[in-house]
Amino acid sequence: MRNILRKEMKLSASPLSYFFILFGLMFFLPGYPILCGAFFVTLGIFQGFQSAREANDIVFSALLPIRKQDVVKGKYLFVCFIEACSLILMLLAVLIRMTVLSNSVVYRTNALMNANLFAVAGALFLFGLFNTVFLGGFFRTAYKLGRPFILFIVISFLALAVFEALHHIPGLEAVNAFGFDHIGLQCVLFLAGLAAFLIMTLLSYRSACRHFERIDL
Repeated sequence: MRNILRKEMKLSASPLSYFFILFGLMFFLPGYPILCGAFFVTLGIFQGFQSAREANDIVFSALLPIRKQDVVKGKYLFVCFIEACSLILMLLAVLIRMTVLSNSVVYRTNALMNANLFAVAGALFLFGLFNTVFLGGFFRTAYKLGRPFILFIVISFLALAVFEALHHIPGLEAVNAFGFDHIGLQCVLFLAGLAAFLIMTLLSYRSACRHFERIDL
């Protein structure tokens, strides 16, 4: 499995997939919907899938002496690797904003979502949606990219709007806590986002394996 992942990283991946990891640093931007950073990371992954399709990467992978299930696993592992790298940048931005920049005026007066653990949970949820809607949709045909990605765009921006609106609802102000305020709640929300990501990704992977096994390449 290490070899198939290396193949994904060195042969199949587009440079844009790696470059767009840096959009995780959008968590530093005040007055901006920071969860768009997670969307841009998925956009980089999408560009990688588009380039790989034009190079007949799926057919090449299927001709290797590996199971078809391993082809799916390699794609999922690569996507999760890119998402994890961007997540590290997001967590770094959150840590700096919660400590070194905790008294910065531009963050204190920010009307949009603050960079806290709940925001990271939101990013995890968006990544889980991408793995479910786009990756799962792609492996229904192992060729068509546009429809599942457009569907993901619609669903992800609806979810993003909900995340941005939550702290404006009376009684839910704590989800937008600044710094280490309500840290217990923040940790619970982060773990909930992580659990949602893992569950959605695992279910999507199993479904993708079933669909890919039935495809006659």
